[in-house]
Amino acid sequence: MHLILPLTLLLIGCRSASQIMAKSEVDIIENRLPALELAVDPGPLMATEGAYPDDPEKLFDTEMKRNVLEPTDSTVFGYAKLQVTKADVTRKGKGFQAFQMLTLLTPSLLGLPLENYCTDIQAEVQIMDAQGHVLGTYTGSGKSNVRVAMYHGYSQSKAPRLADVEALRQALSQIRPQLAEDADTLRQQLLHTGPVETIVGAAY
Repeated sequence: MHLILPLTLLLIGCRSASQIMAKSEVDIIENRLPALELAVDPGPLMATEGAYPDDPEKLFDTEMKRNVLEPTDSTVFGYAKLQVTKADVTRKGKGFQAFQMLTLLTPSLLGLPLENYCTDIQAEVQIMDAQGHVLGTYTGSGKSNVRVAMYHGYSQSKAPRLADVEALRQALSQIRPQLAEDADTLRQQLLHTGPVETIVGAAY
């Protein structure tokens, strides 16, 4: 009975995961790009035990619409594709768990973490015009460290997902200034090529 309660607390966690999931950095680039159709290829990220299938899409959609694209544009002038090219996950401190169990999780009750989930991600974003020509490719990387702990950490059920999400968020934050630097050129090229053509009769 003395072991069940600490284990239950570690499984449900003592910190809410909602804040880190909802967190989105606001860093609007000066010259936003016109509206683009967004696509995501999660690649190896879908092989981890953390991120939900729609997490990469939600993060990319929020990042682009909040910081990069014109919010009022309804005409689409091209495409932006996010591709995750690397997603490595490690669990640090896992060997410490045997000692934790022998001591009835006393170290965890005193505030020490049970283990850490770390995700190392590399991603790229391609900007393409309405004809599908690649105008620029931008790369970024992110490394997260989310700990499973009783008071100042997250549960074992939430930590893997949070680690994946935080690493991808960092990668997108690295890509943002690269887009900002090329924004003028990209905008001119996108507008010069014109909007994505609507297939006649597609709405019927």
